[in-house]
Amino acid sequence: MAVKLKAARQVNGNGHHVVQGMTEGYKAISSVWERSDGELIEAMLAFYPTITPAPILDATYNGGRFWRNSTRKVVSMDIDPQHKPMILADNRVMKGVPSSKFGVVIYDPPHVGPQGRDKSVKRFDVDFGATMECGKDQDWTLSYLYPPFLKQAKRVLKPNGLLLAKITDMVNCHRSKWAHCDFIRMADEAGFTVCDLIVKIRSGPMISTKWKKAHHARKRHCFWIICRNGESCER
Repeated sequence: MAVKLKAARQVNGNGHHVVQGMTEGYKAISSVWERSDGELIEAMLAFYPTITPAPILDATYNGGRFWRNSTRKVVSMDIDPQHKPMILADNRVMKGVPSSKFGVVIYDPPHVGPQGRDKSVKRFDVDFGATMECGKDQDWTLSYLYPPFLKQAKRVLKPNGLLLAKITDMVNCHRSKWAHCDFIRMADEAGFTVCDLIVKIRSGPMISTKWKKAHHARKRHCFWIICRNGESCER
């Protein structure tokens, strides 16, 4: 339900719009974000929850870069033992993880797959973690990873818990693949309410020295998609 506010708006040092008066302390969040992922996660955790946003499960923890300057307690999950996660598991299965356990799930899946035949030269597996197949059998996309993960995320989230997903579109086999559209549709089909989308801008596009000429716009943005394990987005 929309509420009309008669109050002065100011901008604080973090770039948030602060509404003074009867909504003292309210901080709006911009639909375009130009600072770090970690700062954006903090802003989302302050803005979107309708329940206590804890515990937090990072289902694609890797090196934990989202949390380097954070004091939050995060349960780490990764399929790769070298990262020493608390939960060593495939996030499409989450074997042994209790249901209705977490207030927030963070998801940052692979954004590109192996590029070209000569992997030793292009080294996308090293440069960008491009190890998941997305060839002809996968319709040249990584979106097949989403449905099994979404099923598990819904299971382990508390009612009205949040799923915060970082999704990037890609070009594969000379065609654009709209991963964020796939994720939104699949999240809806899995029973989530897709509440919002934030465009995250990075300083430069993800490129390789082997790309001499591009026929698509160099992508220097991704999307953070906010989903709720419930029927309503608003408080």
